[in-house]
Parts: sequence; structure tokens; C-alpha cells
Amino acid sequence: MFEIVQAGGWLMVPIILCSIVSAAICVERFWTLRGEQIAPRNLLAQVWNTIKSNELDARKLRDLRNGSPLGQILAAGISGQRGGREAMKEAIEEVAGHVVHELERYLNTLGTVAAITPLLGLLGTVVGMIRVFTAIKLEGTGNSAVLAGGISEALITTAAGLTVAIPSLFFYRFIQRRVDELVVHMEQEAIKLVEVMNSERFERAEGRRSEVPQAAPR
Repeated sequence: MFEIVQAGGWLMVPIILCSIVSAAICVERFWTLRGEQIAPRNLLAQVWNTIKSNELDARKLRDLRNGSPLGQILAAGISGQRGGREAMKEAIEEVAGHVVHELERYLNTLGTVAAITPLLGLLGTVVGMIRVFTAIKLEGTGNSAVLAGGISEALITTAAGLTVAIPSLFFYRFIQRRVDELVVHMEQEAIKLVEVMNSERFERAEGRRSEVPQAAPR
């Protein structure tokens, strides 16, 4: 392995660094974007049961906010419930923007690695071919060892760049798709919270209105 890296020339160094960065981002994102950590199952039902039983205090709201990204969104909607439907939506959208930004962390870097490593490999190809033609100019075509070294450098860097770029691009698309799925799921849960809390408020208002005694006809 060391001989291959050495034969590829100095451009193998940034290609190897890019591969390390890509692998680290993929492992970190796969660990961070676990479904139960981002959007725990039945969280909305648990929150709604807590609200209906009047057990949602400041401590539980803080625990909900700190528990998961979905919990942050639901806590924001609950905090803005006094302002009505629109206030809840605005609070949810504001927090959701920060949540999505955190979910997409390092994805731009991964996409950059996928785009730049083929270019590094192409640069290695150009450098290797320059070395070949320089050797031909100085020594002619008789020195096969020098020619083989330049061609080897060109091919190794190209192969190394593609070897890093292809999986990086695959995982970039895969993780981006995973983020989109999580965002859609959290958006659906937030909409359910808004609708159910406002319908409950409407039912309570109608119930109080029906309890108001009507004036006796004259």
C-alpha cells in the first residue's frame, strides 16, 4: 500500500486526507441521524397525553426541548399556543430552520470532497503525463523506467481520486435523502400538534359558550 501511495506522488496526500474526512463525516452522520434520536416513536402521543392530563410544567417542557430535535419543534409549538394557530406555526418554523441546519451539518463538506477528489486525480494525471513528456524530451524513449514512473503516477492518482469520489457522492445523496425523510416526518408531527391543540381549544370555547345562560324572552 505504501508503495502505491509513494508511486502516486505528492497528490496522493490530499486525496488520502479527503478520504479520511469523507469516512469521518459518514460515520458521524449515520450515528447522529438515527431515527429514535431525531424523532422518537410515539413522542407526539406522549406529549398530547401529558397536555390533556395537565401535567406539562416548565420542567417537562424543558426536558422535551432538550430530548430530541422533534422535541424542540413540539416544544416551540406548545410555547406559542397562546397566540393561536399562526403563532404556533411561526414558532415551529423558526425552530425547524435551526433543526434542519443541524441535520445537514457537514453535508456540504462531504459534497465538496465528492467533487474535488476527481479533480485531484485528474491533476495527478496531468502531472504524470508532464513528467513522461519531459523525460521523452530529455532522454528520448529509451528509458522505459522513467516513462513507466510517470504513467504510473498518472494512473494511480486518477484511480485514487475516483475511489474516494464515488462512495463520497453515494453517501452524500443517501444522507441527504435521509435528512429529507426526517424533515418531512417532523413536519407532519408538528402539523398534527397544531391541529389537535387548536381543535381542542375550539371545543373548549364552544363548551363555555353553551354553558352561558340565555336571556329569558320578554
